[in-house]
Amino acid sequence: MTVFYSDSYTVQLPPGHRFPMQKYRMLRDALLEQGVLRQDELHEARPVAIGALELAHSRHYISSFCDGSVDPKIVRRIGIPWSESFVRRSLASVGGTLAAARAALKQGVAGNLAGGTHHAFRDYGEGYCVFNDIAVAALALLAEGAVRRVVVVDLDVHQGNGTAAILGNDPRMFTFSIHGQKNFPFTKIPSTLDVGVEDGTDDATYLALLSEALPRVLRFSPDIIFYQGGVDPLHTDTLGRLRLTHNGLMQRDRMVMEAAHTHEIPLVLTLGGGYANPITDTVEAHVGTYRMVKEVFKPEMEVDSRGR
Repeated sequence: MTVFYSDSYTVQLPPGHRFPMQKYRMLRDALLEQGVLRQDELHEARPVAIGALELAHSRHYISSFCDGSVDPKIVRRIGIPWSESFVRRSLASVGGTLAAARAALKQGVAGNLAGGTHHAFRDYGEGYCVFNDIAVAALALLAEGAVRRVVVVDLDVHQGNGTAAILGNDPRMFTFSIHGQKNFPFTKIPSTLDVGVEDGTDDATYLALLSEALPRVLRFSPDIIFYQGGVDPLHTDTLGRLRLTHNGLMQRDRMVMEAAHTHEIPLVLTLGGGYANPITDTVEAHVGTYRMVKEVFKPEMEVDSRGR
């Protein structure tokens, strides 16, 4: 399996900051230490080209964020202080998702150990998101003629308002979100299909809703699926307000992965949110996603390993 990562994914934040920046390095280490990924499956995420960013974002927003002249109001809306290292992280994160998308088209599945920055709009970011990696990657593949139809399955607990805003009027896109109805963002931008769930939703209710919705999503007949597998629906998450267990999250992942695998649709994994206390719960849940993809796509990965 090809998975993208960069040390630039982790940047220094002020003491007490709420965003769990350390989870990226912790996840990389856990995947290797537990044998879920091999070292040769990890590839360096390179910064995305500015031309690709401009497919989803305005030139002014890109340049102002990259050179540090971005409006302080936008920085506050993003929620992470501006720094040169944060610029490098943001560019590499998008580059990792685009590289994973291209790898998935060749191999069937690939991932990025960051990304899922689905609150980024064309002219601004918010909710810890600067550039919308899924929107950039989807539009880049379409511009290259590599795909004709794209599905985004966003199961982060927070609705992907930026993704819906950027991709929503494009008939080549189908955006699907299951999210906390009363959770952030409080003004939702309609996806192609939105399923809002109540606070306290448990495994059985959540999985039943996902099972009901997936056939409609698959009828779109996509050439690729971007899976935003945020783990913030976990019951110990400090921002999620749902009651899913680790097993429930893994069954969620299995449903999406088996749908893609059965229909032979390339699958791209992005990380999305996770704010559990303790942070090890978040890392464990993300590891579970990769354990599941290894299980579901095992035959393809064995062929790929023999072919190396």
